[in-house]
Amino acid sequence: MRRALKLSVFVCLTLFVTLAIVGAQSSTGTVRGVVKDASGAALAGVTVKIVNRTTITNAKGEFVFVGLKPGVYEVIAELSGFALTRIEAAVTADRVTALELMMRVGALTETVTVTGRTPAVDVQSVNAPPVAAAPPRAFGGVSGGVAGGVAGGIERPQFNTEAYDRIDDNKWTQTTRKPLSTFSIDVDTASYSNVRRFLNQGQTPPKDAVRIEELINYFSYAYPEPRDGQPFAITTAIGDCPWNPKRRLALIGLQARRLDSETTPPRNIVFLIDTSGSMWDRNKLPLVKSSLAMLVPNLTAKDRVAIVAYAGRAGLVLPATSGADTQTILEAITRLEAGGSTNGAGGLVLAYQIARDHFIKGGVNRVVLATDGDFNVGVTSQGDLIRLIEEQRAGGVTLSVLGYGYGNLKDSTMEKLADKGNGNYAYIDSLQEAQKVLVEQAGGTFVTVAKDVKVQVEFNPRVVGSYRLIGYENRVLQDQDFNDDRKDAGDMGAGHSVTALFELAPVGESIDGTGVDPLKYQQPNRPAAASNADEAMTVKLRYKKPDGDVSALLSVAVRNTSETSPELGFASAVAEFGMLLRDSEHKGASTYADVRDRASRFKGSDAFGHRAEFIRLIDAAEGVNRVARK
Repeated sequence: MRRALKLSVFVCLTLFVTLAIVGAQSSTGTVRGVVKDASGAALAGVTVKIVNRTTITNAKGEFVFVGLKPGVYEVIAELSGFALTRIEAAVTADRVTALELMMRVGALTETVTVTGRTPAVDVQSVNAPPVAAAPPRAFGGVSGGVAGGVAGGIERPQFNTEAYDRIDDNKWTQTTRKPLSTFSIDVDTASYSNVRRFLNQGQTPPKDAVRIEELINYFSYAYPEPRDGQPFAITTAIGDCPWNPKRRLALIGLQARRLDSETTPPRNIVFLIDTSGSMWDRNKLPLVKSSLAMLVPNLTAKDRVAIVAYAGRAGLVLPATSGADTQTILEAITRLEAGGSTNGAGGLVLAYQIARDHFIKGGVNRVVLATDGDFNVGVTSQGDLIRLIEEQRAGGVTLSVLGYGYGNLKDSTMEKLADKGNGNYAYIDSLQEAQKVLVEQAGGTFVTVAKDVKVQVEFNPRVVGSYRLIGYENRVLQDQDFNDDRKDAGDMGAGHSVTALFELAPVGESIDGTGVDPLKYQQPNRPAAASNADEAMTVKLRYKKPDGDVSALLSVAVRNTSETSPELGFASAVAEFGMLLRDSEHKGASTYADVRDRASRFKGSDAFGHRAEFIRLIDAAEGVNRVARK
């Protein structure tokens, strides 16, 4: 009898617990939606936030949040170039609240209220912790727990002290006088997102903020994957020049090999966070914290992560921690606060020390600096900072730079530091850009597959009369540097693609600015027999393995053809866009209408919506330019 009673009690308790679990699971709802623009086209890459969760829309503009407790929530959608959109969504247990958000181009906040009901669906199988409902408009610019830096929603007044290095467009060069063009690759993308920031604010970007190669290399291209164990593959093409029908464009494209989770080496990453007073504003430290919060779930147990913060002095916020310890890392990010002066050099010294202490042989050892670039305490000389970074680079610890904010952006400093640190420089103007740099392209951002990559092009004087390298002005090398393994050059990260364009003038065309007086003591070199071949140029590349000191050579001859490939078509549209923004003397007959048409025709695959955004940015640039002319 007693045994039967115990069994009965056990069965009742089991049934009670089961019902309680089912009841808990069935007491939550789901929000599912799609985001479109005014024309009805899906918007990919939109940041969507609800309470303390953030997600990004997929290529179809879709998003979903599960495990929400019943209540009324504020859903916020953000995308560069569009008005911030707020929606109130009513969540009911066992139901999916279906939303369709329409975003308009602009910079103002819109509020839309959702009142419709949605059909019931089974959501009990979703394994996600319930999220409590929050009152409408529960959060401002940055999501749950990692907000900060703005008191009462009022930002400090901005004084524009941004700094850019002067850029002078590359000139035309006669092939008979100088048949070689030598330069370092550049995988930085900061200029594109910085230009986007200016245009979205209705401003014309400074000419020196427009680095055309960074605009071109912001995008991925459909280049073939490398084979035979090479770190990258070379693609070439020659086609028409859209701004001058008498000339042609030559494309050189490099595609680095991609890595999956199994082949990605262990990463020893030290985040060096600027927490000085200049980082107080909403688009600086709060955005830094949200950016890192997006990265954290993508770290693994074989990764080690540390955080160093610097203001008047540097301090260790998080000692080297397993990438699998998500909660500990997020709690450290939450503790970051802005205030004080900017001892950037002190922060670098401490960050490098932590990186060396936990050095992973055969792995990735990198300091990632997040700052607006202002160094005003300690070692402020760029020369001293660069020497410090070069010393650490020689020891296997590299440096990447993430730029934030505006009004105080020291673009020239940050580009130099990343260049000398064998890393890359990206400018983060939104959570979407943080998603691109730290999540979508994490391999390229953190893992190097080839270092000191140099390009040397020899032009055939029987085919090419003159040439001009588009962009890469601060990456031009001396011809003898190509074979000098002591000469530093750019590095390629996993999955990175790099594109370079040359504008070519045929033999016999006279171009202003290339003429020099006839030589007195010698005549120009006579073309060799090889120049009779059907080749326009030969492309040579030198690179080193990530842990190597001796370079390897690749070479490919480019036939004298004229066919605009999809990659050349889109890249030429981006280059033309950059020349218009710079008001370049070489822009020829370029117009924004032509750029838009060419970009649309060669848009191609656009899984993350970056090319669609570029086409919208062309419209913004044309509008800003129209206003500036009045």
